[in-house]
Amino acid sequence: MACHKKDANMTDKYYVTTPIYYVNDVPHIGHSYTTVAADVLARFFRSAGRDVMFLTGTDEHGIKIVKSATEKDMSPQELADSVVVGFRDLWEKLNISNDDFIRTTEPRHEKRVQKIIQTLVDKDEIYLGSYEGWYDEGQEEYVTESAARQNDYLSEINQKPLVRYSEENWFFRLKKWAPKLIEYIEANEGFIKPKARRNEVLSKLKMGLESGELGDLCISRSKEKLPWGVEMPNDPGHVVYVWVDALSNYYNALGLPEIGDEFDGAGRRYWPADVHLIGKDILWFHAVYWPCVLMALDVPLPKCVFAHGWWTSEGQKMSKSLGNFISREKVAEICDEYSRGAFRYYLLRAVVFGADGDFSMEMFKQTYNVDLANGAGNLLSRTLKMISKYFDGILPEATAELPEAKELLVAADALRENSQGWMTNCQFHRYIDAIVHLVDATNRFIEETAPFKLAKDESQRARLGSIMYTCAEAVRLVLLYLEPILPEEASTGLALLGYDRADKPLDQAGKWGGLACGTQTQTADPLFPRKA
Repeated sequence: MACHKKDANMTDKYYVTTPIYYVNDVPHIGHSYTTVAADVLARFFRSAGRDVMFLTGTDEHGIKIVKSATEKDMSPQELADSVVVGFRDLWEKLNISNDDFIRTTEPRHEKRVQKIIQTLVDKDEIYLGSYEGWYDEGQEEYVTESAARQNDYLSEINQKPLVRYSEENWFFRLKKWAPKLIEYIEANEGFIKPKARRNEVLSKLKMGLESGELGDLCISRSKEKLPWGVEMPNDPGHVVYVWVDALSNYYNALGLPEIGDEFDGAGRRYWPADVHLIGKDILWFHAVYWPCVLMALDVPLPKCVFAHGWWTSEGQKMSKSLGNFISREKVAEICDEYSRGAFRYYLLRAVVFGADGDFSMEMFKQTYNVDLANGAGNLLSRTLKMISKYFDGILPEATAELPEAKELLVAADALRENSQGWMTNCQFHRYIDAIVHLVDATNRFIEETAPFKLAKDESQRARLGSIMYTCAEAVRLVLLYLEPILPEEASTGLALLGYDRADKPLDQAGKWGGLACGTQTQTADPLFPRKA
């Protein structure tokens, strides 16, 4: 799948990416988390009327791929092809709406990597040098002597022993661009989020320059040591090292730089990316290596790199031996038992995006029952049942003044006014909190106005009708804003209300009064059946 051309008149673009996932491992909850978050952003901004590009994909080169393939008696390409199926299947299971899926073994990517490298050669931004030092094979990066010593010569990430390497390679002049990057980060507060991660990067950059330990970036490997990769255009004896290869996918997927093929410039208007969503373990590569390479190429930097936290499971680090590993199969099992929408909702509800989180099935069930079954789902059901019982399912007019509706109306207005800002800043917790607050305010409104009592008094018919309309309209807004997270359930609920959005952008659709009086509503089974 390649970047496709959309309506050229749509100028208000939004470009969101996930990392391209390494195919030496099968997909799990960590991959799901980043991709669901990106999908929710993509769906929200499409709903807001923006021209959206949502990219994900797989990273298929590198020494780890070669080693994994050898262990499985496969070629690297065969391994990549087999693992990619698992990622595609999981994204389908989770209802992911990516516009493109890029693989680093595709010619459209490999040829553009070579064009980027050749441009760096022509600009004298890379040079042939030698290196001897410690190498983290898991992260595929060299480690300084002091960092290696501090961690007892073990990987900081996976605790495996570092390897001593000595070889001649091509290097990118990272030190040249580091001071300019520091200036850029300090002048653009939102470039790295959350703030704690920004501070980490700045501190490490400054300390590296001051101590002299920040070296230039090795961007190649000899074919003898790594036969599986993109050949260096200026040196057939070397292949491009994984980070320049992998990171450039965000740019290459848009048909950039142009190389004379059918993909040239197809997504040019989307650059720079609005946000790269990543896990915190790959922040340095995205917040330092990638922007410095872009600066050297004279290409605008992405607007934001957002690093989220890691997941534990049932209070412990995930491990297959402990039986708490949230694998692709486990994710599918949860989706089948509850719904894929419920799983998507929990990922963004359980933890502030950017912090570490723990996946607990007990908390999952509790969140599902409280927020969805007893919350939004029950509010929809009771509203539809009352309209059916008191008005034969026909939505009545709202003619009476309802002072009791003040909290509800304030909550609805706050959701509409703030939703875009929250989503722009990946503040999913605040967005969901506002939806839950509207649900709670509407339930309190029902208890306070007691429509079941008013229904017994014919003289209160106008007031009863106004209450029913207010409830229905509040539920419509709840479902409308839940739609990026729970697209199927929200769509079903809106159809039960008889609501036809007619392609209105979210800012218009989110205004109070979107339901037409006289609309036929329907009752149905609960959207979210309660789990015992």
